[in-house]
Amino acid sequence: MKTRKSTPDKVSIITLGCSKNLVDSEVISGQLRANDIDVVHENAKRDHNIVIVNTCGFIDKAKEESVNTILEQVELKRMGRLEKVYVTGCLSERYRDQLEMEIPEVDAWFGTMEVPQLLKRFQADYKAELVGERMLATPSHYAYLKISEGCNRTCSFCAIPLMRGGHVSRSMEELVSEARRLVASGVKEILLIAQELTYYGLDIYKRRALPDLLRRLSDIEGLKWIRLHYAYPSKFPMEIIDVVNERDNVCNYLDMPLQHASDRMLSAMKRQITRREMDDLVHEIRRRSPGIRLRTTFIAGFPGETREDVEELKSFLTEHRFDRVGLFTYSHEEDTPAHRLEDSLTSEEKEERVREIMDVQQEISYEKNLEKVGREFDVLIDRREAGRYIGRTESDSVEVDNEVIVATEGRLPIGEFVKVRISKAFDYDLEAVLC
Repeated sequence: MKTRKSTPDKVSIITLGCSKNLVDSEVISGQLRANDIDVVHENAKRDHNIVIVNTCGFIDKAKEESVNTILEQVELKRMGRLEKVYVTGCLSERYRDQLEMEIPEVDAWFGTMEVPQLLKRFQADYKAELVGERMLATPSHYAYLKISEGCNRTCSFCAIPLMRGGHVSRSMEELVSEARRLVASGVKEILLIAQELTYYGLDIYKRRALPDLLRRLSDIEGLKWIRLHYAYPSKFPMEIIDVVNERDNVCNYLDMPLQHASDRMLSAMKRQITRREMDDLVHEIRRRSPGIRLRTTFIAGFPGETREDVEELKSFLTEHRFDRVGLFTYSHEEDTPAHRLEDSLTSEEKEERVREIMDVQQEISYEKNLEKVGREFDVLIDRREAGRYIGRTESDSVEVDNEVIVATEGRLPIGEFVKVRISKAFDYDLEAVLC
């Protein structure tokens, strides 16, 4: 006869990969909590009996991390420290059949859009009225807002459409309502995310509606910063920059992955833009908003990349002097158009190209940081670490950009803004004193 458990379930959610995955975990947590199930993000106390691993399947390193994390949780289950291991997210969406055979100890696998099915494992109901409500895994003063799901772009290296499907925008009403709830709960900074921000609205409004959404969000009282991540450069709607200029709480910051600077590579990557068009775009954005901080990312080691292509990318960095740059090695992904190309470079050769290109950007970053010494900035304090306070300026996003180390003998309020003067510059960080 089945006996009733003496203690209720407690769930820990482990999130791997990007901020979009983090939002998905927050949604799952909110649904579980609404069903009176105890849930914690990455529970440090380790007093949970069920774990949900939300995986990433974007590139090789992310897939390896996801598999290793699943195996770690399965081992804890074998040792009797866990009762159930569930896996969801992009890796599960893309490789479920293969993973089910290779790791049979996992109790159930779920795709990226299968939250209701996951909840059924807890005898819980998906509550549609909770759409937009989440249990934040970020500090309480900032949150991500996912404005759409999926992607209609056809970049040859990217497997995201295979895992997330085509582009689907959320309505402005739903997004504004969610943002209001976030601000009411204490959020001061909202980071807009999507696979591709500038496509927002084309499916439901038949126009690029991101500028309208920005204006409506910026009207929310108490929302201090709105930050834009992942804009696509081809046919970039310049009205976005007009809104950045119009609205004080829309950060003078834009994250726009460009991926390469060589026409050969841009064509092979199916980026729908040329080097000349990218030059013109960057110049026009800076002409319209001279103080804007531009963040971009590039891929090194794409199939067929030559020394000339690498030199062109380095020259592009030197010419445009981007404020923030991320650089990744190419990952040869099955079922993408680029997978038909020969991936001839070794991982060591790709990493060497990353180091070579980032040496150029490191110098640019240091020079730009030196220009800030002696100037005053409003800094949002994110945390206290090793007796020091760590914050960010309007020019810096969470985790990926510069941080400001604030020296003080007093106490600073986490999640509040303080005025500082920059006292010292490093390659990717700054030191400051209170004004």
